[in-house]
Amino acid sequence: MITVEHLHKTFVTRTGGLLRGTRRTVEAVRDVSFSVARGEVVGYLGPNGAGKSTTIKVLTGLLVPTSGRVDVGGLVPWRDRRRHVARLGAVFGQRTTLWWDLPVRDSLDLLRDVYRVPRERFRQNLAAFTELLDLGPFLGTPARSLSLGQRMRADLAAALLHDPELLFLDEPTVGLDVVAKERIRAFVQHINAERGVTVLLTTHDLTDTERLARRVLIIDHGRLLYDGGLPDLQARFGGARELVVEFESAPTDPAIDGLQLIGAEGPRVTYAFDGAAARPIALVTAHAPVRDIEVREPDVEATIRRIYEDGLLRTDGS
Repeated sequence: MITVEHLHKTFVTRTGGLLRGTRRTVEAVRDVSFSVARGEVVGYLGPNGAGKSTTIKVLTGLLVPTSGRVDVGGLVPWRDRRRHVARLGAVFGQRTTLWWDLPVRDSLDLLRDVYRVPRERFRQNLAAFTELLDLGPFLGTPARSLSLGQRMRADLAAALLHDPELLFLDEPTVGLDVVAKERIRAFVQHINAERGVTVLLTTHDLTDTERLARRVLIIDHGRLLYDGGLPDLQARFGGARELVVEFESAPTDPAIDGLQLIGAEGPRVTYAFDGAAARPIALVTAHAPVRDIEVREPDVEATIRRIYEDGLLRTDGS
């Protein structure tokens, strides 16, 4: 669905006056290459200023790259913009496609005309999205009066009314409560599974990525640093796993050779270990009678933070 080869995007900025000002070249994206198959959900991660938004703007046709090749569903986004836009949907967490003073229903009806959606298909999609996103209580409410969660749900419906093949999601759950986040994640899972919509997701909420994407791209300082699965990322950079053990009674000495003791509170003891859990479990069950055992995986958000802060990934992707 998406092919990006050796993408570069450079901006020239000017500081100072017209006569004595200085020009500065900023490489927002540097030699980025990746592909996304039809029906994939891919997380595109990186800190602010990493190059995520620039990449998305090139893919949507809003920006022309300095060099490189980009193909989205057989089209070059900035050359075939009219045809390209008709096949994609986009939701940006800080912006809305709804008309501010119009009821949500009227905004959606106007978008039906913009995208030339047949009336019967519009009716079917609106009915499906109203049920999945619980739009009914606020279809008659102007966009300016919606809560953030309601607006995001309405924007999702607006982005998908014309049956796009590709959906760009930029921070779709930012600022939302837990219930609203779960509803949006469930909806994205549904349209991906049932309609085969390809999704490229940029987010700072790693729970979005864990729930929705099987694959992540990590970009920093304009360079693509990682392209692979979250489990592989965790295995390489996630640090130790934890074994939380509840013994039948508080052990006299909770220390066990071969395991790192993290903490003990009565019968509940936590150990750190690397690799498979079978041997650590065997060690603790041999140490004392056990009531319950829990294996905790490293936190994804902490893993990503370590990668950025400690420079664990080099620019060659290794």
